[in-house]
Amino acid sequence: MIAGAASRPRVSVFPKCYFDRLCRGEMDYVQWIRSAAALGGEGIEHYDGFFRSFDAAGVDPVVEAMAETGQATSMLCFSPDFTHDDADERARQVERQRRAIDLAVTLGTRYCRTLSGQKRPGLTRQEGMARTVDGLRRSIEYAERRDVVLCLENHYKDGTWRYPEFAQPEDIFLEILARVESPFLGVQYDPSNALVGGYDPVRFLTRVLPRVVTMHASDRYVAEGATLDELRQADGTLGYSDQLKHGEIGKGVIDYDAIFRILADARFTGWISVEDGMNGLDELRRSVAFLQRKRAEYYPAGSG
Repeated sequence: MIAGAASRPRVSVFPKCYFDRLCRGEMDYVQWIRSAAALGGEGIEHYDGFFRSFDAAGVDPVVEAMAETGQATSMLCFSPDFTHDDADERARQVERQRRAIDLAVTLGTRYCRTLSGQKRPGLTRQEGMARTVDGLRRSIEYAERRDVVLCLENHYKDGTWRYPEFAQPEDIFLEILARVESPFLGVQYDPSNALVGGYDPVRFLTRVLPRVVTMHASDRYVAEGATLDELRQADGTLGYSDQLKHGEIGKGVIDYDAIFRILADARFTGWISVEDGMNGLDELRRSVAFLQRKRAEYYPAGSG
């Protein structure tokens, strides 16, 4: 496992509640950074779509606001589409990934989230795998030069995509990892996405643990009158059903005690970024506090 400088994980926040507004430019991102300083976290996870441009005019105010508020950048969240049908577009996606790597360096982080791409109708496993592996390898060549670790997330679907993630199934995700062995490709672990994908979040963590570098923390709960079994589709996966709710961390079905026990035993010290706030910033603040309590429980002061 790639370790950080700290002896225990740090907690950052991601404005999932404002994702669409920030992407459309309807909300000022610098203002969000300033307000996030009161949520109790130690850093912020950025998304490339929140920036109006990657030049100094678009990036410098963000860097300055981070410094003024004493928050660190945990990771840059980025969504390349390496599985696109058009070869020229796939090449453009690699170039986009390289620009995102540069942005991560400017923001002061070594970590940049990456994905496989969309599972478009007709895309075979063989072709999707080949395209993903090629895109990742070409991106890693540049990441290594810039000393940035790409973090492949077990993801469901980027908020701007039409189709779900090609690597949503556990077996496809694991095969990609096996084919791309590099210290510059780690895992961005998301327990809720494992649940959405139809596989066990805790078991999955044990399988990818040696390569986990960052983590998303969120929680899910099943609406009254529904069950997980009822939500499972015929192919064994879960969609984003309105019966499966995003909720306050620690209140849903994710076993955070088991997760923290595994992370602590492995001496994981990477960032844990909170994806919450769908029901208000007070909920996001409570989610941060929950993770910090679990951190204190499983990473006692002076340990490590």
